[in-house]
Amino acid sequence: MRVAAFIERDGLLNRFRMQHDLPVAPIQLEEFRVQPEAVPLVRSLQDAGYLVIATTNQPGLTSGELSRRELDLMHEILLKKLNLDDIMVCPHDEADRCPCRKPKPGLLIEAGFKWHVDLDRSVVISDKWQDAEAARIAGCTSILIDSPWNGPGHHDFQVSSFKAAVAKALSLMNTSGVLLR
Repeated sequence: MRVAAFIERDGLLNRFRMQHDLPVAPIQLEEFRVQPEAVPLVRSLQDAGYLVIATTNQPGLTSGELSRRELDLMHEILLKKLNLDDIMVCPHDEADRCPCRKPKPGLLIEAGFKWHVDLDRSVVISDKWQDAEAARIAGCTSILIDSPWNGPGHHDFQVSSFKAAVAKALSLMNTSGVLLR
């Protein structure tokens, strides 16, 4: 089985847009910008043997604030510029209580089946508590990046930056592709 690095999309792989002094996910293509630092970081994870899969809650699809076409165009850019293996999307609002909306582990479990991923040997990299909780439930190792959205919940490791998170993920992988805990 393979190992994966699941990475939260907004804020790590692409930039947020600002709305009322708060960072929110882009909803139009012209607002969408790939984080330049993500390119070499994703490549280093792949070079080490990780599948790299972005995960994202996109409730704007359900509310109608974000069109599927705009999201698909954004994801084409991410796939092309970052050479991601996949992008897993939950389109639901929190009120829908679906199993794929983080902090529930549905996106990770779905990717596990689709890509034959050993979740126990995989990592989740994020700056949000919801991803760390989904990782805990799915059995993945969580690497949480310092941010205002960390929350008080469980995480396996906490680091200062995306670069440090990737370094931690790489340090957990030995030369034979086994995640060391």
